Amino acid sequence: MIGQEFETLLADARAGDEAAFARLWRDLNPALLRYLALGEQAPEEVAAETWLGVVKGLRTFRGDEMAWRAWVFTTARRRAVDAARKRARESRLGIRTTTWVAPLAPDCAEEVEQVLTTAEAIALVRRLPPLQAEVVLLRVVAELSVEEVAGLLGRSPGAVRVAAHRGLRALSAMLAETGVTTGTFRTLREVT
Repeated sequence: MIGQEFETLLADARAGDEAAFARLWRDLNPALLRYLALGEQAPEEVAAETWLGVVKGLRTFRGDEMAWRAWVFTTARRRAVDAARKRARESRLGIRTTTWVAPLAPDCAEEVEQVLTTAEAIALVRRLPPLQAEVVLLRVVAELSVEEVAGLLGRSPGAVRVAAHRGLRALSAMLAETGVTTGTFRTLREVT
């Protein structure tokens, strides 16, 4: 999270300051990629489409940092749904597509460890029912409020709380199977 300087960065980005937009992008893109990794589509492609939409709509956006995060993740979700529909349509027609984004090699060993940890976490989240998985990622990774997730998914805040609780509880059970302590779940429980 950026904090107090968010308003200034947003205003500068709207005025065309590339460094200000880059700071907004660096703050949110890692969480966005983790969220998009839940889907089958290449997350980098959907993220690129998301940021393109964000750039186009930047001048019309109004709100604080939490509204910004919700807006970007809403845009990402819509792009992911569009990509899934396109993929399904192409599959029915027998069209094979290739990705245009080449995977980037990590810069150092620490990044590899982080990616492996992230990949393992995403693999665990993928084992959850789709609603629970999406709610957990939006609450934990995107740091959106219950109300923002409810609005994004078209669900009630109560349904979002229940899905988050059930998802985190299921993740706790999965982690217990691998020998991770239940203390992890206690800290995650705070997000529900």
